[in-house]
Amino acid sequence: MRRVLFLRHGSHDRLGRILCGRMPGVSLSEAGRAEAHAVAGALARRFAGELAGEPVRLLSSPQPRTRETAAPLAEALGVGAELAEELDEIAFGDWTGKAFSELDGDPAWTAWNAQRGAARPPGGESMAAVQARVAGLLDRLAAEEGPPVILVSHGDPIRAALLGVLGLPLDAYDRIVVAPASCSELELWPGGGRVVSINERLAG
Repeated sequence: MRRVLFLRHGSHDRLGRILCGRMPGVSLSEAGRAEAHAVAGALARRFAGELAGEPVRLLSSPQPRTRETAAPLAEALGVGAELAEELDEIAFGDWTGKAFSELDGDPAWTAWNAQRGAARPPGGESMAAVQARVAGLLDRLAAEEGPPVILVSHGDPIRAALLGVLGLPLDAYDRIVVAPASCSELELWPGGGRVVSINERLAG
């Protein structure tokens, strides 16, 4: 069995206002940096106590806000942070960088939020494709013998992964809360897995 812990990146100044996706230059806010350091300390203490020094593997989405969240954790755990494209944010295509207020009322935006399993952002990536790439990474981790893994990613990719393990449809994405700097834990084995926790808040 492989222990896998998802960590969503910390807060940034556009959070809740702008659909950032993969737009460049999105870095953690002061509050987000504080969250990242607090989570790093909490997880370092957890793994030190529970695993008695067993090494931990750390993978991060390539976005600046996830790498900035992973950096203090890598230092606290004494490991390097590997970049994993599978953990990247959804590619939102034409919606990238738009304000939520600007998207409100757009029929395609309404469909995206009502039928997440079938809709796709214009010029972007479906949530099913996101789920497939994250699930592929989880399958590879489950098939390997190895230490626990921490995956630093984004809200919707984490939701997609959790829904897949739970056997729930993607349209149920809004039934799961994945707050900034929250942790959600899985236990995986070849061909299966289970959710241990969702949206643990370790930073405050």
